[in-house]
Amino acid sequence: MISTLQIIRETLAAEMRRDPDILLMGEDIARYGGAFGVTKGLLDEFGPERVRNTPISEQALVGTAIGAAVAGLRPVVEIMFSDFATLIVDQMVNMAAKLKPIYGLDCPLVVRLPSGGGRGYGATHSQVVERFFTGVPGLRILAPALPRDFSTLLQAALRSNAPTLLIEHKMIYPMRAEWDGIMEGERPREPHMENECPSEPRAQVAREGSDVTLIAWSWMTHHALAAAQLLDGRDVSAEVVDLRSLAPLDMDTLLASVQKTRRVVIVEEGPITGGFAAEIAARLADAAHGCLDAPVKRVAFPDFPVPAARALESELLPTPEKIADAAFDVACWV
Repeated sequence: MISTLQIIRETLAAEMRRDPDILLMGEDIARYGGAFGVTKGLLDEFGPERVRNTPISEQALVGTAIGAAVAGLRPVVEIMFSDFATLIVDQMVNMAAKLKPIYGLDCPLVVRLPSGGGRGYGATHSQVVERFFTGVPGLRILAPALPRDFSTLLQAALRSNAPTLLIEHKMIYPMRAEWDGIMEGERPREPHMENECPSEPRAQVAREGSDVTLIAWSWMTHHALAAAQLLDGRDVSAEVVDLRSLAPLDMDTLLASVQKTRRVVIVEEGPITGGFAAEIAARLADAAHGCLDAPVKRVAFPDFPVPAARALESELLPTPEKIADAAFDVACWV
């Protein structure tokens, strides 16, 4: 059993051995190992040319990484907290995402974003920021929930020529799982779901059910699974769909689940207004309106900054109980 954090580290190391063009860049990622220790020890194996500390300037860091990617390297950037990704919007939106369609240039860049609340870090260190990027054509956004998917999706990102944001929720880092590592140049040894594809990661049905579909990603997938267990005690069978990829979005898997259960709850950690859950709800209302037996419901954070006080933060974050209550209401809708 190893932690998700260790899985990420071992996957980075294996991929760096496989491809000498992969290099790591970020603030204090070398000897210190990064804010969460993900890259600890990699400097000793790969040296300062491939594990590079950078100045405290996210704009300069990502701008330099984009240039390196266009020049033929495969940089992996660690943004210390995903909140600071607001500083790289110009680089990602107006450069990385547009290099291919405008100039025909590949940009094999991976930006790792430690994300989310639950640790009492306060308003500027606890946000989920995927909503700022999901509407940008040309960017791939991956959001693993299960420890093994942190390896699978990271490999997918490193073998893609598209700029990719990898959402890594901080609450999943310590989670432990059985994992056999990865073979040199290959996918993880452990078996995967049939619809998993490294080049185009798709959603997975994390739990089968018949009465209501719970759609979630990243840390919220774990809350959705816990909510499904609570619903078992209320005679409601909940199916949980783990998105894994936000862009592109696997609508086929979502529609198949919704057509079976005919009722939907979408769970998002970020504020409810303007969130990605609203985009999913709109797409389902358009593509599945004929088979929905109840309105699509969302469970999300209220429109308020994340408090630093742990009690207040816990009160506002989505919980399995809130998700279960919402799903029960939807399941009982007549």
